[in-house]
Amino acid sequence: MLGNQCSFLNCAKRDGQAVLPLIFMMGGLVVLMSLTLVFLAYTFLESSYGFQISEKAKAVAASGAYDALLRLARDKDLSEPAPGYSLPIGNYSANVSVFQNSPASDQATIISVSTILNRERKVVAVVSRPSLTGKVTLVSWSYAQ
Repeated sequence: MLGNQCSFLNCAKRDGQAVLPLIFMMGGLVVLMSLTLVFLAYTFLESSYGFQISEKAKAVAASGAYDALLRLARDKDLSEPAPGYSLPIGNYSANVSVFQNSPASDQATIISVSTILNRERKVVAVVSRPSLTGKVTLVSWSYAQ
């Protein structure tokens, strides 16, 4: 009878040993899935925030180009300050440069650059300005990064 109890105890010990690795494996899978979900949520939020910042920078740069277009329309002999000018727009700003007779005579090139949190957006606009009339006509408008 003593032999049966010992074999029974040995069987009980072996059953517990088989369950322990299963519990560790399931716990590891739960931790791995949790870390994966946290990583995916973080990258999704980060990418959407980066897109919003990039679009803000694009809008600020476009506002700077529109401001230069207005200045050209009001003053046909606009001579820009040497390095350009900074246009504050809310908490942000656009650095605007106007180059007369570029790329050809009677044309002007406007370059507006805005940088928000390392996201830089640039607008390049070329306008036609005949020296006789001074009428400003947009030739091209392009966004660059």
